Amino acid sequence: MKRSTSLEALEAVEQALKKFKSPSKKRSHTYVVPSLWVAEDGVPRVVEVNPSEFYLNAIAQVRNGTPLQRGVPTGGEWSKDAVIYNMFVRTTAAFDHNRNGTLDLPVNEAGFRETGTFLKAIAMLPHIKRLGANTIHLLPITAIGHDGNKGTLGSPYAIRNPYELDENQSEPSLGLGAKTEFKAFVQAAHAMGFRVIVEFVFRTAAKDSDWVKEHPEWMYWIRDKVEVREPNSSDESKYGSPVFTKEELGQIHRAVAEQRFDNLLPPHSAYRQFFTDSPQKRRVNKDNGRYVGVLPDRTRVKVPGAFADWPPDDTQPPWDDVTYLRLYNHPDFNYIAYNTVRMYDSRLAKEQNINKPLWERILGIVPYYQREFDIDGVMIDMGHALPMTLKSEMVKAERNADPDFAFWDENFSVTQKSRDEGYNAVVGYLWVDEHHRDRMKTFCHHLEYHGFPIPFFATPENHNTPRAAYRLGGVTYAKWSIVVNCFLPGIPFIHSGFEIAETFPINTGLDFTKEQLKNFPSAKLPLFSEYAYNWLNKEQITDFIARVLSVRERYKDIVTDTSPRTFFNLHADNPTILAFARISEGLSKRVAVVGNTNYDARETAVVRIETAKDHVVDLLTEAKIPIKDHHIHCPLEPGQCVVFEY
Repeated sequence: MKRSTSLEALEAVEQALKKFKSPSKKRSHTYVVPSLWVAEDGVPRVVEVNPSEFYLNAIAQVRNGTPLQRGVPTGGEWSKDAVIYNMFVRTTAAFDHNRNGTLDLPVNEAGFRETGTFLKAIAMLPHIKRLGANTIHLLPITAIGHDGNKGTLGSPYAIRNPYELDENQSEPSLGLGAKTEFKAFVQAAHAMGFRVIVEFVFRTAAKDSDWVKEHPEWMYWIRDKVEVREPNSSDESKYGSPVFTKEELGQIHRAVAEQRFDNLLPPHSAYRQFFTDSPQKRRVNKDNGRYVGVLPDRTRVKVPGAFADWPPDDTQPPWDDVTYLRLYNHPDFNYIAYNTVRMYDSRLAKEQNINKPLWERILGIVPYYQREFDIDGVMIDMGHALPMTLKSEMVKAERNADPDFAFWDENFSVTQKSRDEGYNAVVGYLWVDEHHRDRMKTFCHHLEYHGFPIPFFATPENHNTPRAAYRLGGVTYAKWSIVVNCFLPGIPFIHSGFEIAETFPINTGLDFTKEQLKNFPSAKLPLFSEYAYNWLNKEQITDFIARVLSVRERYKDIVTDTSPRTFFNLHADNPTILAFARISEGLSKRVAVVGNTNYDARETAVVRIETAKDHVVDLLTEAKIPIKDHHIHCPLEPGQCVVFEY
C-alpha cells in the first residue's frame, strides 16, 4: 500500500479553525481545558483558552514532532516494541469546558462538543507523547446503533455501520465531518511518531444496523411476540441463551475439549422454534426505532439480542443492543447458539454454507480503513468467534496491502493458537492476576520457566475491568503496577485515565463483585453515556509514568525479549516482596525490579543478587542501595518498587 505523506486533512482542520477564529466569530463564552493538555508542570488546574487558538497551537506542536519512521516490514512484529495508550475518544477527550457542572450535549454555547472528539484527541497527543507512549489504540469509532441502548449515547460496540464513523466524534462547528477529522487525527499521530490501531467487531452488529434493512438474510430473526428472559432465569418460554441440563453441559464440554465438532448438542426444540426465516427486504421497516419484519404468513419478526458465546451456561442476560451476524446458512442451524456462533458444528461450517456476500463485506472493512485513513493495525474484538477461514483471508488481504500491518487479538489466553492465526499480540490475563500477590508470583514463575509464545498486554486494567486506582492499594497499587509491568516481557498498556488515577470504570464486564456492580449502574457507565475523567485529580501520576517509561527505554532490548532465558525470579526472604531480573542472553546487561506488594505498610527487602558491587542505585530515585554478602538490604515504603542495574 502506498502511504500518504501529505497532511491534507490536518490542513483542512487548520483552515476551518482559522475561519472559526475570524473577526466575525467574536468570542463571548468561557472555554477551559485541563492543564495536563497544555503542559505537565504544576498542580492540575483549568486553563482558560481561546478554543480556536488552542487547537491551532496543538496542531503546530504536532507539526514540530518527530514523524513516524518505518523500517523494513516485519509483518506487524513492531507490536512487541509498542507502548500503548488506549483511548475511548468520546470519554478520554471529554471535558466540561464551560465549567457549568455538566457535559453539554450536543455542543456548548461556544459551538464545541464537551464529549470527546478527534480534534480534542489531536490536542492530547503532546500529553500522550510526554508519557512515553508510541502507539495509540482506539476503541471502536464506527457509527453507533440505538435499538436497545442502555444510556444516552450508546455503546461503540453496537455498530450500526462499520464503514461509517460516529459523527459525535467530530466538531460540527468546523463543518468537516468525522471522516475528515479522523483522517486528520491519524495524520497528526503519524507526524508525532505514533502508530494508530483501531478496534473492530466483525462478529456482531447493532440490532438496528444498516445491514438489517439492506440484507435481512445476514441476520437471525425470531417472532416479535417472544419475550426476553429475566437475568438469572432459566424460563425456556422466553428468549435468552439456550438452557442445558447439567448432563448436557458435560456432554458439550467434553465434545469441545476433544475437538469433536461433527455432532454438537443443539439447543432444545423450544428454543429453536423461536427462530424464523428471514423476511424479504421490502417487508423490513422501522417501528418505534427498531426494525420489524413481516413474513409471508404475516408473522411479525424481530432481530434478537446476542449473548455470551461461551461457555454455554454463561448466566449473562442477552446483550440488548447487538445481534450475531449469520456467517453460515443451513436450515438445520437456523438459530443462535454456541454451535453456530463460536464452536461451529462441522456440518454447518462448510464452504457451501458460507454466507459469501456477508463475508465479502466483512473482508472489505479493514482495507477500507487502510486506504482511507492509513491506520497501522487492528484489534479484533471477539476474534475467537470468527471462523478460521475468514480470519486467514482477512490477515492475507491486509498484509498484502501493508506488509507491516499489525493484528491484535482481544483474547485473554496467551497461546500459540493466536500466533498461528496471524496475530502479533494478545490482551492476555495479567490484569486479572496482578492484584493477587500469589497469582502474580505464579505468573512470574511461568515467565521464567515457560515464557509465552506471543506478546501480551502488561496492564492492570482495561475498559472492561475495575480501575487500578479503585482496587486495594489505590494509587499506590497503580504506581506499583506500572513499574512491574514496564519490565515484564509484555507490552505496556496505559488505559486512558490511568495516568490521572481515575477510579470510575468505562464498563463493568470483567472482574467486578456483585457489591461493586451496585456502585456502577450500567446506564451511567462511560461505555453508554457521556462522562469526563477527573483531569484535575491531584493524585495524578503522569510524571511518575514518564520517569518509569524513560528508564524502561534504556533497557528496551532486554525487556522486549520474550525468551524465558532473559527472565529470572530473585529470591526474597520476605513473602510480600516480588523480585525479578531481566538479563541479556550474553549476560552483558542486567536490570532488576524489587517491589513491595504490601500497599499499607513498609517492608524490608533482602534479596540475593549475583554481583561484586557493594551497592546499586535505584534508577527511579537515584538512591543508593547497599549490598552485603550478595544481598541487597532495602526498606520499601508501601507499594514501592526499586529498579537497578547490577
